[in-house]
Amino acid sequence: MRKDRRAAGITACVAAIALVVGCSGSGGKDDEDKSGDGGGGGKGVDTPRLKIAMVTHSGEGDTFWDIVQSGAKQAARKDNVDFLYSNDKEAKGQAELVQSAIDKKVDGIVVTLAKPEAMKAVLGKAASAGIPVVTINSGGEFSAEFGALSHIGQDESVAGEAVGDELTKRGKKKVLCVIHEQGNVSLEQRCAGVKKTFKGSVENLNVEGTNAPNAQSSISAKLQATKSIDAVVTLGAPIAAISVKAKEDAKSGAEVDTFDLNAEVVKRLKAKEVGFAVDQQPYLQGYLAIDELWLYKTNANVLGGGKPVLTGPAIVTEKDVPKLEKYTARGTR
Repeated sequence: MRKDRRAAGITACVAAIALVVGCSGSGGKDDEDKSGDGGGGGKGVDTPRLKIAMVTHSGEGDTFWDIVQSGAKQAARKDNVDFLYSNDKEAKGQAELVQSAIDKKVDGIVVTLAKPEAMKAVLGKAASAGIPVVTINSGGEFSAEFGALSHIGQDESVAGEAVGDELTKRGKKKVLCVIHEQGNVSLEQRCAGVKKTFKGSVENLNVEGTNAPNAQSSISAKLQATKSIDAVVTLGAPIAAISVKAKEDAKSGAEVDTFDLNAEVVKRLKAKEVGFAVDQQPYLQGYLAIDELWLYKTNANVLGGGKPVLTGPAIVTEKDVPKLEKYTARGTR
């Protein structure tokens, strides 16, 4: 794992260097002299125009995927790529979107494997069509089996274990782990990781992440019913904000901690409404996925040497706020 993390760090540094010379706009040469949100500017590559699709399991309103797209678009601008994004929280719908990308004869596909079995057949079709695939974010253990070049993201079990250790250090005794999408293997792995290393007890709570009022009500009711809960772990930044409100409704003293980072979480870290966050660097997941497919198509390169390219986890607290605020404000962290 330490070797994987060193490799990921080197990859991240390469991406950061590339980011500096990147160009901006909707993608490709038309906008290559403009300044981008990710700090780009200058001329892009002169390789042939490529069309790359990204298909994720994102539900509506999840800002995590805005950051992923921000990284992907920056890489697309640099690499002369026509970037096509689509999403569906339902596994069947996501598989249909991948099939649509295959039908469009794209040059590459970036896909998440939150519900891997639903994606196996359609990714087999992508392979048969000669379309290279990179997986990101979730389901990394299925990536090679499904024929992907590599997987870019964090090891969800390791990330969960890091949270369990941190909660133990903070002296917590009873944790509520909030799963905002049932059946998502990555979310289940996170909670299982927390349970593995945490010295206290962990209870999972399933909520509907795309229905904020219902999610808030469910969390609040659980906190009211179980006064001994002294920490709430959420698995996505939007649910952290909901949990802070639920805690207030329940008049609970539980600490709210979360996976993932955005401007709202940094604001709440600063206000000490959130204790800590786990950053898996979604910008890098989008950026590196597009960059890898471009490298593969133009130079037969593959990242990771058959191993996952790790972009996390890293624990961030209010001490990290000063260096993160400007990046989360522009949507790149």
